Amino acid sequence: MTAQYRRVARIPGFRPGHAPSSLIRRRFEEDIRSEVVQTLLPKYFETAVKDQKLSIVGQPHFGDLKFAEDQPLTCTATFEILPDFELKDYKGLDVEKEPSEVTESDVTKALEQLQERAATFEVVEDRPADDGDYALVNYRGSDAGDPQAEPVEGRDVMVHLAAEGTVADFTENLRGSKPGDVREFQVAYADDYSTKSLAGKTLSYRVEIQGIKKKVVPALDDEFAKSVSEFKAIEELKAKVSENLAERKKHEVEARAKQKLLDHLVSLHEFPVPQSLVDSQIDSRLERLLSRLMAQGVDPRSVNIDWQKIREDSRSEAEKDVRGSLILEKIAEAEGLEVSDGEVDEMIRDLAEEHREPPAAIKTRLTREGNLPRITQKLRNQKALDLVYQNATTHPTSEPAPVQEKS
Repeated sequence: MTAQYRRVARIPGFRPGHAPSSLIRRRFEEDIRSEVVQTLLPKYFETAVKDQKLSIVGQPHFGDLKFAEDQPLTCTATFEILPDFELKDYKGLDVEKEPSEVTESDVTKALEQLQERAATFEVVEDRPADDGDYALVNYRGSDAGDPQAEPVEGRDVMVHLAAEGTVADFTENLRGSKPGDVREFQVAYADDYSTKSLAGKTLSYRVEIQGIKKKVVPALDDEFAKSVSEFKAIEELKAKVSENLAERKKHEVEARAKQKLLDHLVSLHEFPVPQSLVDSQIDSRLERLLSRLMAQGVDPRSVNIDWQKIREDSRSEAEKDVRGSLILEKIAEAEGLEVSDGEVDEMIRDLAEEHREPPAAIKTRLTREGNLPRITQKLRNQKALDLVYQNATTHPTSEPAPVQEKS
C-alpha cells in the first residue's frame, strides 16, 4: 500500500517514486489507513471467516488498527454470528384449529357488502334532509379560542347524517336543511378526538348546503347478479360468494394454526439472537406502520408519535420473530427445502399486483437494494412452516361451556 502511494506522490525535494517509505507513511498515514480499512481488511476478514467456518450477521466493525514499519498489520474485528442451537422436535406437534365452516350469515353479510359497493346516490328534491341522507356541503370552521389560527375548510363534502362516524353536532344542525340553506353552529371536540389537530378545541362552523342525496341500494336479484359479476342468476352468485368465503376462511384458519405452531417452537428454543437482526426486524415493523399511516392519508410528521418508545416496545416481539425465522431456516436446512426461480417470480408478481407496479420494476429494485435473497428466504421459511403444519396433529378449538343462569 505504501509503495503505491510512493509511486504517485509528489514530495518537495524528491523525484516521483524516490521519497523514503517512512516519509510516505507519515505524510499519507490517514489515507493509507482508510484505504486499508476499505480494501484490504474486508478481503482478509472474509478469508478468515471462511477458514473458521463462521456464519456472520451484518457488517463487521474494524478497530484498533495498528501498522508500523517492519511490523505486521493488526486490528480487531467486532461482529455477530448466527447462533448454533439444537433443533427440537418439530414433527408430530399438537395444535388447536378453529372451525372453518361458512354460515348463511357470512354469505348474507358478504352480499350486503356487494350491495353497498353497487349503491347509487339520488338527489332529494321533495323534502328536507333527514337521518340517513347525505348532505353535500361546503364548510369553514374557525377556532373559537384562537381567531388567528388557520381555518378548517372543505368543499363538496358528503356528510352522512346520523351515521356512526358523523359528529353529532353536524347531524343535529343539518337535519331539516335544504339546498341553499346556511347553518352556523359550534362544535366542541373531546380531548381524545381521533383527529389530533381538532382534539380539545371548539370550532365555529359556517356550512352551506349544496344538495341532499339519498343512497339507493340495489335489490338482491338476478339483475344485481348480472351487474356485479359474470353470473346471470342470484343463486349462482351466492354459490360463488360462499365458495370464495370458504377458501378465504380456510386460509385464515390455517394461518392462525401455523402461527400457534411457530409460537410453540419459539418457546421450545432458548438461544441468543443477533441484535442486528432484531434491529432490522424492528425497522421493518416501523416501515409497515408508516405505510399503513400513509395509505390512510395520514402524514406521519403531523402525528405525535414517540418512535423511540415504539422501537423499544417492539423489541420483544421482534426478537421472537427473529428466533422463529432462525428456527424455520434450520428446519428448511434439515429437510433440504429449496425455492425455485419460478416461485420467486410468482411472489414478485404478487407484490407487483399489490403495489400496482410492473413485476420487472419490483425485481430490479429488489436486486439493486440487495433484498432479493430475502424473498427466497421468506419462501423457504414458509415451506418449512408448511411442513411443520402438515406433520402436526390438529384438533378442534375447545369451546368454553355455556354459562347457566340461575333461576
